[in-house]
Amino acid sequence: MSISKTYSIAFLLALLTGFKCLAQTDALSEARAYWAHNELDKAADSYKKLYDQNPVSNEIYNEYFDVLLIKKDYKQAEKIADEQKKIFQNNPLPFIDMGRVLLANGKDKKANEEFDKAIQLVNGEDMLTRQVANKFTKIQKNDYAIRTYERARELLRAPFMYTGPLSRLYANKGEIEKAISIMLEGNSGFMVNGTEDTKAGLLEILGNDPKRLQQGQKALINKINEQPENSYYSDLLTWLYTQKDDWEGALIQVIALDERNKEQGGRIMDFATYARKEEQYDIALKSYEEVLAKGNKEPYYVKANNEKLGVQFLQLQNNPSFKKEDADKLAKGYETFLAENDEYNASPTVSDYGKLLALYDNNAQKAIEVLEKALTLPNMSRYLNGQIKLQLGDYNILVGKIWEASLLYSQVDKTFREDMLGEEARFRNAKLAYYRGDFEWAQSQLTVLKASTSELIANDALYLSILITENITPDSNYVPIRRFAHADLLLFQNKDKEAEALLDSITTHFPEHPLRDDILMQKAKLAEKHLEYEKALTLLKEIHDKHGEDVLGDDAVFNTARIYEKYLKKPDDAKKYYEMLILEYPGSTYIQTARNKLNALQAGNPTTP
Repeated sequence: MSISKTYSIAFLLALLTGFKCLAQTDALSEARAYWAHNELDKAADSYKKLYDQNPVSNEIYNEYFDVLLIKKDYKQAEKIADEQKKIFQNNPLPFIDMGRVLLANGKDKKANEEFDKAIQLVNGEDMLTRQVANKFTKIQKNDYAIRTYERARELLRAPFMYTGPLSRLYANKGEIEKAISIMLEGNSGFMVNGTEDTKAGLLEILGNDPKRLQQGQKALINKINEQPENSYYSDLLTWLYTQKDDWEGALIQVIALDERNKEQGGRIMDFATYARKEEQYDIALKSYEEVLAKGNKEPYYVKANNEKLGVQFLQLQNNPSFKKEDADKLAKGYETFLAENDEYNASPTVSDYGKLLALYDNNAQKAIEVLEKALTLPNMSRYLNGQIKLQLGDYNILVGKIWEASLLYSQVDKTFREDMLGEEARFRNAKLAYYRGDFEWAQSQLTVLKASTSELIANDALYLSILITENITPDSNYVPIRRFAHADLLLFQNKDKEAEALLDSITTHFPEHPLRDDILMQKAKLAEKHLEYEKALTLLKEIHDKHGEDVLGDDAVFNTARIYEKYLKKPDDAKKYYEMLILEYPGSTYIQTARNKLNALQAGNPTTP
């Protein structure tokens, strides 16, 4: 036979095989269509033809078998399950199917015998083990699924395998203590990511159920008593206390562990950091006090003092009704600490101190003096140097030194030309030009900044650019936008009464000006700043109702939700407005934040904006 003839035959065979596969695919689609339309007799006939042609196809067999069970053709289902047992000898899956037929036919005892045979055929191969267990779980035979995993562990002599699925199965049966015990045994803290995996598993089992959390606590205490030297269980117990929202109990546990392991406050410091991250500021402060009580000779004493100041500052920032004397007292704390620990004058602590003085203690001039002195220190990092110059620029604006501010921003821009800090400096300089009424130069900078890699800078630049564009045309009156920009500057300088008077003058003299929604937004921010939340909500509602299609429509809805959630503590109202934002403004930059907050509120765990 010639080579060309051989190739021709091979080609024809391949072509025929391809046609056969296509025909089979079409037939399978037809069978599935019958099944989807509940035409079970036609579906069964179609699947039978396919099965007779290809009995080794798991896909065809499984779908055919399911159709037969649904139409209660137990005789045919039993027949093909028996055939599969012969075709795939030593495979446990057909035995489970045979048990399903017998079970459906009311022959429970015989069904269990088939299930027992399936268990005996489990050989330890991982994929097969999971397939068998999943098949048992699907037909709600959790005991057999458990036996499947346990047999595989026994065969492999690996008692810590399958702890996740096994613990979930026991939890589904209501055997919570057993589920927790298996989860804990699966990892004694020596595996990479072991603790985090165990926490995730425990969360899945325990959820927020107080009774289950109590059972988890009991199981962990038993483990600690059995292995007091193993800190893995103690760490998990501490974590579990926090899940129960018993932070006091967690702190007691941490203090005891720190003492037992002679960690000199290190564990307590880590716990304080965690509490701070979770916004449990009072607990964080108590933790630092515990470390400070150990004395100033201990290794964490200075660090605890520094971080305590940071948490106190966070508390002040999150308290809209803080008093001036609170800021004074905290400022004295910073001053004393920095005087006693000179190395921190070149750290972020001095930046926080400057922010406290300028923005909360009404002492911008002193903030400038403190930060200018810090800039002379040789051991300050380059990046912190840039950040502090940006702060100094802001605080120079507060005291009316506009050109000094612009110079500082320009220095940062030049030093961090290709960095995010440089973009921030350019935006602040652009806004400074806007304050001064130099709209053309500001717009030239904003055009570039709208493409910033920082979403925050890009959004701020976009808003300011639109504000200028919409209010400056060849035939426009520049008076309203100049007044508005100056009012913006006055607000930045905390000259609220003067700013409000200027905003009102625009409304009075130019009642139909396009700045109406912007003025309402500024007044809403002012009302919020002065704790006049109902007034703020009224103003935001007016923006949404009258200017909802404009650029500030989504801002108004988002800020309404935020006020209800953060200040008025009305989660149902907050949810309503987060939902409104998602539905009415699908393209808003607040969408992802709104979804996250809505999910948290629906789970009963409000977030702090």
